[in-house]
Amino acid sequence: MDTEFALFQQIAAHCDEEKNVAARFYDKAVKTEKLTENGLPIFKNVTYVEIRIKDNSTEVYNQPATEEKIKRFPKEYALYKLSKEQVKKGTPLEQFSFLDAAEIATCKNRGIFTVESLAELDFEKVQNLSLQNEHVLAQMFMEQAEKNTDLKKNADKEQQYKDEIACLKEKIASLEKRLKTASKRKKETE
Repeated sequence: MDTEFALFQQIAAHCDEEKNVAARFYDKAVKTEKLTENGLPIFKNVTYVEIRIKDNSTEVYNQPATEEKIKRFPKEYALYKLSKEQVKKGTPLEQFSFLDAAEIATCKNRGIFTVESLAELDFEKVQNLSLQNEHVLAQMFMEQAEKNTDLKKNADKEQQYKDEIACLKEKIASLEKRLKTASKRKKETE
């Protein structure tokens, strides 16, 4: 987490050369020309860039990201890559029902993309990023998730014991049946 935060600080420190332009990299599912055996379309993941000009909501460039766009907007691309790395390791903020859209945007703007990353922040970073409320909610969520994990482990163990008991009952029933059969045969031979 500290290395991710350091990377974010480096990104944030990079001066904006294009102050009137905002860029955002994101993934988009794009339909290919290929079809499955059943005739269903096949999609592929493509990195897109959305570029907006400040104070002009009608002009939006929204196309697949090119090397030129990546070089032109290194800060935004670095944030995109950071978000993908964090999401591989944790729960995306969008799946955290305790945060609203504004709180999620605030976290992402500060380089936090997963619930786990938010919960792991130390006190000083929480203060510097002004994420006190979000941090507390994430920690409470993680504590509850840990309890749920313990409950799941206990439930799995209980089911294992129940399965074992059922198996032993079957063996006992089988042995009792064999014993009755053997006892019956013994009486018949006497």
